[in-house]
Amino acid sequence: MTDHKPPSSLTVLSWMPVLVMAAVAVADVVSGPGVGFLPLVSLGPAFSGLVGGWRRTAVFGLAALVLCVALGLYDGLLFEERRGFTALASVAGVTGVGIAAAVMRSRREEELASVRSIAEVAQRVLLRPVPLTAGPLQAAVSYTSAVAEARIGGDLYEVVASPHGIRVIVGDVQGKGLAAVETAAVVLGAFREAAHDEPDLAGLGERLERSVARELEGEKFVTAILAEIGARHEAVFLNYGHPAPMVVRRNGTADFPQPPAYALPLGLGAHGGEGPKPYRVDFAPGEQLLLYTDGVTEARDEEGRFYPVGERAHLLKDPDAHRALEALRADLAQHADGPPHDDAAMLLLRYHGHG
Repeated sequence: MTDHKPPSSLTVLSWMPVLVMAAVAVADVVSGPGVGFLPLVSLGPAFSGLVGGWRRTAVFGLAALVLCVALGLYDGLLFEERRGFTALASVAGVTGVGIAAAVMRSRREEELASVRSIAEVAQRVLLRPVPLTAGPLQAAVSYTSAVAEARIGGDLYEVVASPHGIRVIVGDVQGKGLAAVETAAVVLGAFREAAHDEPDLAGLGERLERSVARELEGEKFVTAILAEIGARHEAVFLNYGHPAPMVVRRNGTADFPQPPAYALPLGLGAHGGEGPKPYRVDFAPGEQLLLYTDGVTEARDEEGRFYPVGERAHLLKDPDAHRALEALRADLAQHADGPPHDDAAMLLLRYHGHG
């Protein structure tokens, strides 16, 4: 049995000038000169300007002029009444405006394509693809920006294979838009450098706090969680006011290890308060670690209920880490009521037991 796909809106728009001019011609012939359908021929070049370039609009404009002349001669209006000349002027005017609009649209599309290519380069520099494997870990990442058509935002992530173990960061910058992207770039740059140099996770966190505090202004801050997975079957965390990670055990249960004491986000260390303390969690082969931002847990459904990420741990059972995380992302999108209101990043790490 053959599947019949419905025509796309682009296909319908491309055929619209032909259909409109044919309909006007038929109506004019059937109704006669008394009804006054002749000026409606200009709808052909008007619709042609919606799709395609200026040449296409010019061709339909010329076809509309020929049709207008033919119908005017058929109705006996072309030289006897003003309506014929008015119709010709209408077609010519609409065609000229359509050509100008098509030229302007083409230029805007070229500019937009250039901006998108620059944005893609910025994305690759700022949020580089995480390695498929890092030591004993498999990694997969998902990122959804709250800004329509944007590929990057205020959430950040990175996986670094350092001499001191696999080091990971997932963070959430206060605010949205370009200012948040700039802050995320500062945090990631500092982390990538310090992850290789600092021998312990606490020193890495202190260095990151100094770098962020030096660059950020006013009351800006970044919630973040740092993780280190070394040779032992454990993960070490450092939490700067960020949602607790989810550890999926081999039996499918989910744990959310909490820090011994909550600390201020990055950038607010100057306001006082003790820095975060490292805490250790068992993390063995066959288990999974999901780090995420609050755009995941604070996504609401139509009844205002938050996304229960712990109850969705079973969605991560697919043998392929990327397909498993995509299943979780699809479920999150289905749960949310409308478009996302905040950036949502998820980083999945699987301990496969060799490396």
